Parts: sequence; C-alpha cells; structure tokens
Amino acid sequence: MNDAIFSKIHRINYFAAEIDSVYHQAALKLKLSDSAMNILYTLLDNGDRCPLAEVIKLSGISKQTVNSALRKLETEGIVYLEQATGRSKKVCLTEKGRELADRTAGRLFDAEKEAFESWDEGEVDRYIELLEKFVDTLRMQVRNL
Repeated sequence: MNDAIFSKIHRINYFAAEIDSVYHQAALKLKLSDSAMNILYTLLDNGDRCPLAEVIKLSGISKQTVNSALRKLETEGIVYLEQATGRSKKVCLTEKGRELADRTAGRLFDAEKEAFESWDEGEVDRYIELLEKFVDTLRMQVRNL
C-alpha cells in the first residue's frame, strides 16, 4: 500500500477515535452512559418519539445494548415504549425524560452547533459530502470482503 495513503488512513482513524472520545467525555460530564446519551440524542433529534428500529439504526449501537439501556431508562421514568403497528414499538420520552434530554443531549446539540458555526457553509456542506462518499464507498468495499 502507498505509504502516503496509509499515513492518511491512520490520521482519519485517529480523528474518528478522537470524535468518539469527545462524545464519550460529553456523556461522562453530563452523567450519562454512552448508550443513554445516544438514545436521548436520537429521541431529541426525532421529536421526542421514534420507532425502536430507528433508534437502533440512528443511535449506532447494537440492538442488545439499546434494549438494555431502554430497560434502565424505562425503570428511571425517562422513556416508555408504546405499541405502534404490528409488532413494532415506539420509544417515547416522558416529561422527565424530555427535561433530561434537554439538559444533556440538548447541550450536546448546542456544542455541535457552535463547532459547526466556526465553519463557513461551504465547508460544512463539503464535509458532509465527503463523509457520505467515504461511508458509501467503504460500505461497498466491506460487502466485497
């Protein structure tokens, strides 16, 4: 493999790990587990309720981890599950959950907004475009492994 490309892949992987670390530090600082933060973030981003399958997909965490975290959040009165169509369920924030989401995931949204406001709109658009292209291409390459 080309040494220059290999070096760039290392840098990209380093920054991806750093981003994960920053989000982990945010969850710790706000006294949440990573999985609880991801779930609250996903619910806040989707109007306080979201199909369970979408929570799993959008949160980026495994089904087992989501279900485990939801049981804990349910016990704490943060979320409740409601029957949707067929066997599907929706995850919904309680009033207490909405307040917690605003104090935690809402503050994380604000931090992200501040970070992106330091870029011009073209930089943000280009970043999104490049991330999308990378993920699509990588996904295709992984299918071919």
